[in-house]
Amino acid sequence: MDIDVARLSPDRMYKLLVNTVMPRPIALVSTLDRDGRANAAPFSFFNVFSNAPPLLVIGIEGNRRDAKPHKDTARNIIDSGEFVVNLVSREITERMVVCAVDFPEEVSEFEEAGFTPRPSRKIAAPGIAQSPAGFECRLFDVRSLPHNRSLITGEIVHMYVRDDLIDEKMHVNVDGLDLVGRMHGTGWYTTTRDRFQVDRMTVAAWKARKG
Repeated sequence: MDIDVARLSPDRMYKLLVNTVMPRPIALVSTLDRDGRANAAPFSFFNVFSNAPPLLVIGIEGNRRDAKPHKDTARNIIDSGEFVVNLVSREITERMVVCAVDFPEEVSEFEEAGFTPRPSRKIAAPGIAQSPAGFECRLFDVRSLPHNRSLITGEIVHMYVRDDLIDEKMHVNVDGLDLVGRMHGTGWYTTTRDRFQVDRMTVAAWKARKG
């Protein structure tokens, strides 16, 4: 089937995207609001973008709860210029889902999900202690998109990996991270434990393989 995306509503386009682009990594983003309250919310329109400078990108849908133009996370990032991306392990997946509940602005998702704030080294916004790894970020760029959406680019200024998951050579125990990815539809996730390896080849290796 060929699909003319210009004829699709945003909701239908979203459905097609999340049912084809998967698995998607999850950014559990923690921020501080103007009153110093900690906020946390998950986003799966997320990925790293560059290593030099180290950049990551998050797409945030507009606010549907009230008349304010941005969700709490986007507003906090724009106001403060900083945020933490906490990676989501299988162990904290259910708590992450609690952070997706559309609580009133004054409610702290940290408290509702039972997360412990982890003091950051370079920014004021706290990370999540239960997350196996996280990225402290400063706002690099923000773009307003149609349909009340924001494209947030953050520059990673500090990185945290749990001590038992990384060695002195900076080799990360990916099995120990036990990260999850977002899948299709409502409530579907996958782990990163089912993997296979296909090595890259040089031109010479490819010619040798072809005979």
